[in-house]
Amino acid sequence: MTADLTPDDDLTPIERFSRNIERYMHTESSAGVMLIGATVLAMIIENSHLSELYVSFLRIVGQVQIGALSIEKPLFLWVNDGWMAIFFFVVGLEIKHELLHGHLSDRSQLVLPLTGAIGGVAAPALIYVALNWHDPVGLKGWAVPTATDIAFALGVLAAVGSRIPVALKVFLMTLAILDDLIAIVIIALFYTSGLSVGSLIAAAVVLGLMVLLKVLGARGPFPYMALGAILWVCVLKSGVHATLAGVITAFFISAKIPEGQTESPSKALIEDLHPWVAFVILPMFAFVNAGIPMEGLKLSSLLDPVPLGIALGLLVGKPVGVMLCSGLVVMAGKARLPDGVSWTQLFGVSLLCGVGFTMSLFVGGLAFAEGGSGYARIDRLGILVGSGLSAIAGYLVLRASVRGQPKPAAVPAGTSH
Repeated sequence: MTADLTPDDDLTPIERFSRNIERYMHTESSAGVMLIGATVLAMIIENSHLSELYVSFLRIVGQVQIGALSIEKPLFLWVNDGWMAIFFFVVGLEIKHELLHGHLSDRSQLVLPLTGAIGGVAAPALIYVALNWHDPVGLKGWAVPTATDIAFALGVLAAVGSRIPVALKVFLMTLAILDDLIAIVIIALFYTSGLSVGSLIAAAVVLGLMVLLKVLGARGPFPYMALGAILWVCVLKSGVHATLAGVITAFFISAKIPEGQTESPSKALIEDLHPWVAFVILPMFAFVNAGIPMEGLKLSSLLDPVPLGIALGLLVGKPVGVMLCSGLVVMAGKARLPDGVSWTQLFGVSLLCGVGFTMSLFVGGLAFAEGGSGYARIDRLGILVGSGLSAIAGYLVLRASVRGQPKPAAVPAGTSH
């Protein structure tokens, strides 16, 4: 931990914002290294004499029972349905904070990243659908290449060096947050099955209690989090994906700063939970999902419509969609490039948006849960190849774009997470 050279209170607003960006980038780049390590470890173990141990680890059964209510799942589903609900809870908190107090509170700053995010979802989906139109089961994976892994993308951006403009980092963060919001909507609308009316009614009752607490002025986070845990159970049993309970709960946590305190309950929770999400939850998610058995897989396997659609969607669709929509709104005079950011740098960031990884793995798990293990395996192949090539291409373009440029003005160093 490094001591602050200058207290936050003595900084100008733009200096404080820049410092916060650097702190966040430090955490995200470190988390990106953890994700890479977890992915490589899973693939090594799965393709070694320890593969049976890896499979047995994923199938460890955990059970929670309270009276007649029983939830029994293997480990990989506890991670995908339970731990990832915490991840989406933090995502929801960050979205709400940004909308009320952060970069997204300035609606004029939303036009460029919002249109970029929309294009970055539409173009990959169209590429995937064009290649899988003939296969009803394969077609379920249309949303897999639409996602962006913010930890990986920011990690690559941080690796480029300190010459990257802060405005470019802000653009990528904003676009990735909006991308997450679109992903949440996609999951809610398209990846639900076997709806249970009774469980949905129970979820509605819990939601009503949350609304009542809000009306009565309850600002502490714990009553909402307790009800959120009950909501998670109801949503889990309803057929709607349980992670949505995390997002819903997050939007009830107060973002107002109580009198006599320096931060809101939502901001405090973000700071408390973010390290756990970055260094425990997401690496574990990567570890239990990235173990791809390579036996029987050939380079030609990537040419199958499902992995090819995912890889091309991430590597080609993402940058084409982001750049096309961004260029149109700039030419139309509805937005402008961020200060100090070139079109080449924007293109480099649009390539980084093709690093789908954890979010793509998550959506792929939902899409092919009933499609058979063959689909599940080859979709992960497309995700890893598309995300890896996008990361390399984005790094090379951004590295070339800042070569010879002076470093931006330094901001006094802050505490590292």
